Amino acid sequence: MKLNYLSEGAKQLFRLKQFYQYALLMRLHRPIGIYLLLWPTLWALWIAGRGYPDLLVTTVFVLGVILMRSAGCVINDYADRHIDPHVRRTRDRPLAAGQVTEHETLTLFVILCLLAFGLVLLMNTLTIALSVVAVLLAATYPFMKRYTHWPQVYLGIAFGWSIPMAFAAQTGQVPILAYVLFITNVLWTLAYDTLYAMADREDDLVIGVKSTAILFGRADKIIIAVLQIIVLLLLLGIGLKLEFTYWYYLGLLIAASLAIYQQWLIKDRLPERGFQAFLNNHWIGAAIFAGIAAHYYLG
Repeated sequence: MKLNYLSEGAKQLFRLKQFYQYALLMRLHRPIGIYLLLWPTLWALWIAGRGYPDLLVTTVFVLGVILMRSAGCVINDYADRHIDPHVRRTRDRPLAAGQVTEHETLTLFVILCLLAFGLVLLMNTLTIALSVVAVLLAATYPFMKRYTHWPQVYLGIAFGWSIPMAFAAQTGQVPILAYVLFITNVLWTLAYDTLYAMADREDDLVIGVKSTAILFGRADKIIIAVLQIIVLLLLLGIGLKLEFTYWYYLGLLIAASLAIYQQWLIKDRLPERGFQAFLNNHWIGAAIFAGIAAHYYLG
């Protein structure tokens, strides 16, 4: 029965006219999720490789980021298939709008995960073992908003898991530094995904979906600010521990300026400004990576 289910999905999946809908389902037209997953992965790869990460490892992780973020979007839409039609921002997504079927959606998720796992098989045993956890996190995250007000933390764990994987692939081990960077990314994700949730807060309250934006209430802005400060302090500590040059701290200064700008954007809690602040985190990730890279190449 299960094989027949996937077979039917596979037949529909390879209809040429559907490729555009699959791209929309994977959110390839909105790459912000790829960026937010990619930047911490690159932080880890460059630190683990001391500025010169292995080319194969880097290629596998960049492609893996694209595949797993796409898989995460696909399974998220499947999990929310009864919710998205009732939310203004999501009602036009392919599954919610009836442009793809549930069979196609699940089949696409399986294919994306298999492709990502195929890439990981090129890595060492420790990385392969850690990748199993990554798939489980990606598959279960979309359901967390039904059971806890902390799905943003779970997303942070899912997004941050690429950090210990990157250290494992590059060095064969996961040092304490990797876990510090992992925790830093969890807190950063909690901050920026709360900004994202602020844009959906009114709809989420109506349909009963949980989020930290709802949990924090009127304390949302100050909690996000505190999280951003902690993230920057942790990154500062990492830089001091690794004896990074001033280029890295320049990157942190730019990141801090962007965090202040985000606080200005959300001062009135307007949903569109909250979403704009969320998108701005791409540049925070980029600034930090630029600082890391500049330390190794210019410092």
